[in-house]
Amino acid sequence: MLSVFDLFKIGIGPSSSHTVGPMLASKAFADLLLEQGVLDQVQRIKVNLYGSLALTGEGHGTVAAAVLGLEGNTPRGIDPESIAPRMQALRASEPLHLAGKFDIAFDPDRDVELHKHLFLPQHANGMRIYAFAADGHELLRETYFSVGGGFILTEAQLAAPQTGQSDDDIPYSFCNSAELMALCREHGKTMAQLVLANECTKLDEVEIRRRLLEIAAVMQGSVARGYQHEGRLPGPFAVKRRAPALYQRLLAMHMEGRADVMLWPTLYAIAVSEENASGGRIVTAPTNGAAGIIPAVLQYYRDFTPGANDEGIVDFLLTAAAIGMLYKMNASISGAEVGCQGEVGVACSMAAGAYCAVLGGTLAQVENAAEIAMEHHLGLTCDPVGGQVQVPCVERNGVAAEKAIKIAQLALLEDGQHLVSLDKVIETMYRTGLDMKNSYKETSLGGLALTVAQPEC
Repeated sequence: MLSVFDLFKIGIGPSSSHTVGPMLASKAFADLLLEQGVLDQVQRIKVNLYGSLALTGEGHGTVAAAVLGLEGNTPRGIDPESIAPRMQALRASEPLHLAGKFDIAFDPDRDVELHKHLFLPQHANGMRIYAFAADGHELLRETYFSVGGGFILTEAQLAAPQTGQSDDDIPYSFCNSAELMALCREHGKTMAQLVLANECTKLDEVEIRRRLLEIAAVMQGSVARGYQHEGRLPGPFAVKRRAPALYQRLLAMHMEGRADVMLWPTLYAIAVSEENASGGRIVTAPTNGAAGIIPAVLQYYRDFTPGANDEGIVDFLLTAAAIGMLYKMNASISGAEVGCQGEVGVACSMAAGAYCAVLGGTLAQVENAAEIAMEHHLGLTCDPVGGQVQVPCVERNGVAAEKAIKIAQLALLEDGQHLVSLDKVIETMYRTGLDMKNSYKETSLGGLALTVAQPEC
């Protein structure tokens, strides 16, 4: 079983699989050197990035993340504003502070190698790190895979993955939606109440609620920063940040008495996505590429739902997590593995089900909302232009946030009975992703990434 805190992680942009994961992997490697007592023997570190990590590494901040993780930084703890200056200093021959304890010579341009057309067979997001002694002897080597949503696995773990708690340790173990629904009905619990009971085996309820409200506050902060920050996004296209101007226009419309409220979640999602694209502080939900959707729907709940309160926010996040766990356990949330249906599609499904729940939806209606949301994202490709998490990612988050709200409202108008189950749509999404060509799975080799890069005739 997974935890709600596995799916919602406070970190940095622009990518959970390409920024957060590599930073955690590099830190794990540095910690391993320390643990094995060979840290002070290291004279050189080499990082090899493969497949999707290499193809979109520059635009996704992968190189910087891999390097700064070696210094002991974490996505949650690092100051986003410190990343560019620190990389500049390393390129100017400042030593790498390995594990925060031991200085070695390190040149990011020499010691990080991008194997853009070599995919490790186990997963599209592979990285291999080596540590060498002064005589060239290899002290340590480890291979990591960033499998989506900031989750990392070593080569050995990927061969025999064990994620989360043992099923014996928790009161309500489930593997799929059918089991989750059956447990909820048998014990008279909502999805949120059932997930909360499982979480209480690790933390007390007060602490769980505190952490969830902290996550919600970070989400709310990313919305606000997104529509306050003007300027352009980093990268070769200098894409204009649109959220500030959109916010002012929507505010003016609101003052004039216009009721175009469904534009607000679109704005909220764009704001968060632009913060993510600029490498700012965001919450992986369940990935960075889709990080605008759940915060946007949650902000819409706060702003436009009578009686919205902290209890509703906690229930929203717990319900969203329950749905996200089903995708993580039975399919994938990695754009490099199944395309954007596994990122934006999953986030929309989580948000639709969660919003339906806090509006008073039944179990069947919540499951129906989650299913509808994914059904209409099936086949969505991950084709970031120029390897940046900007086009079409930012707008895609905005459209999906609005869609999640409408889907939840649609589900509430009906009784929850439907032909396609959530389990079936999850299975279909995974099969569709496996059938998808690699050029449409976060490689920037197909779709809009290819079309926009080509000169017009």
